[in-house]
Amino acid sequence: MKKRRNLKENLLLFSKGVGMGAADVVPGVSGGTIAFITGIYEELLGAIRSVDGDAIRLLLRFNLAGFWKHINGNFLVVLLAGILFSVASLSRLILYLLDNHSEMLWAFFFGLIVASAVVVSKKITQWRPAVVVAGLVGIVAAYLITTMSPTQSPEAYWFIFLSGAIAICAMILPGISGSFLLVLLAKYEFILNAVKDLRLDIILTFALGCVTGILAFSHVLNWMLRHYHNLTVALLTGFMVGSLNKVWPWKNTLQTYTDRHGVVKPLVQENVSPLEYLELTGREPYLLYGILLAVFGFLLVYLVDRYTDESATKAKRVTV
Repeated sequence: MKKRRNLKENLLLFSKGVGMGAADVVPGVSGGTIAFITGIYEELLGAIRSVDGDAIRLLLRFNLAGFWKHINGNFLVVLLAGILFSVASLSRLILYLLDNHSEMLWAFFFGLIVASAVVVSKKITQWRPAVVVAGLVGIVAAYLITTMSPTQSPEAYWFIFLSGAIAICAMILPGISGSFLLVLLAKYEFILNAVKDLRLDIILTFALGCVTGILAFSHVLNWMLRHYHNLTVALLTGFMVGSLNKVWPWKNTLQTYTDRHGVVKPLVQENVSPLEYLELTGREPYLLYGILLAVFGFLLVYLVDRYTDESATKAKRVTV
C-alpha cells in the first residue's frame, strides 16, 4: 500500500529501518521479523516487487516522477536509510558484544523472537491441518539450518555476489537469518569488516548480489502471501520457532576451526543450561541479566505490535 507520510511517520519508518538493520547484523535474527511485527512487511514486499519492467520503461522515458511513484520511492529511501545507518553504526558494537557479552545479546534476541513468533501467528485466520503441517515444516527446516556447520569459502567476487543474493532472501524472511547464512558461508565477519574498513569493491559486489536476489525472491514471496496466506504465515512462524535453537544464549563449543587469518572460531556447538555453561566453559552465564533482557525483548515486541495495531485501527477510522 502506497501512502504519503508526514515527518513523524517518516521518522517512525526510519526507526523501523534501524531496527531491521540491527537485526540483520546479528547472526540468528532476521530483519524480516522486525518488518513483520512493525506492520510494514507487505508494503516492503510490494515496493520491492514494483521494481519491474514497467518501472524500467518509466525510467528509460525519463519519467522520473512516475518511476518514483511506481516503486514507492519515498518509502524505500527512508527505510533503506534507516537500515544502512544501523548497519554502518552498529557493526562495531555488535562485533564487540558478540565477542564479550554474547550471552546477554542472545538472551535479548531470544525473547524478541519468541514474542515475534506469537505476534506473527496471530495473522493466521484459520488453523487447518495443512496450516499446522506448514508450521511444523518451517520449524524443522529452520532447526536443521541452524545445526549446519560453517565452511571455508572463496573470497572471489562471484562468491561474494552469490552470498549477497542468498543472504538477502533470508533477511526478508521472518525467522530465517541472512546473517546466519553468511556465517555458514564463512562470509559474515568478512562482510562486516568490509563495511567497517569501507572496502567499496566488496560492498558494491555484495550489494549487487543483494539487489538481484531480493528482486527475484520478492515476487515468489508476494505470490505466496496473496494465494496461500495462512500457509505462508504458518511457515514463517515455524521458521521463527525453529531458529530459537540458534539464539539460545548458553552454548558449549564442541569443535573449533582456524580460519585463513589464524583466528580460532566455533565449528560445532551444543545448547546447555546456564549452570552447565558455567561448569563447562568457566564463563559467567549472567543468568539474571539474561532473563531480564529476554523479558525486555519480549515486551518490546509486544508493545511495538500493540502500537502498530492501534495506529492501523485509527487509520481505518480516519479513512471511513
